[in-house]
Amino acid sequence: MWFELAALLMGIAFGYLRSGKEDLMTLIRQGLALGIVIGLILVILSLVSPQGEIGGSQVAGAIDLSVRVILLALFFIIGVMVGDLLEAGRKQ
Repeated sequence: MWFELAALLMGIAFGYLRSGKEDLMTLIRQGLALGIVIGLILVILSLVSPQGEIGGSQVAGAIDLSVRVILLALFFIIGVMVGDLLEAGRKQ
């Protein structure tokens, strides 16, 4: 839960601190790229933490890792969109 919240907060900060209104598709592409990078870092950190054990076969571990990265990327993209909306509201 903490990693998802961290990805969401990083996305909000990215969307808010970036100047101007971006094209939604560009925003999604950039957010997805950054979300995957940040997601991979956070997933690797969660795997080394004592509570982050995957267990089972390596196939199940690979599927679990893929789902985690996709979820973190989605949280980051949602955060970027919220940050962009906050920035637009601040400028009005």
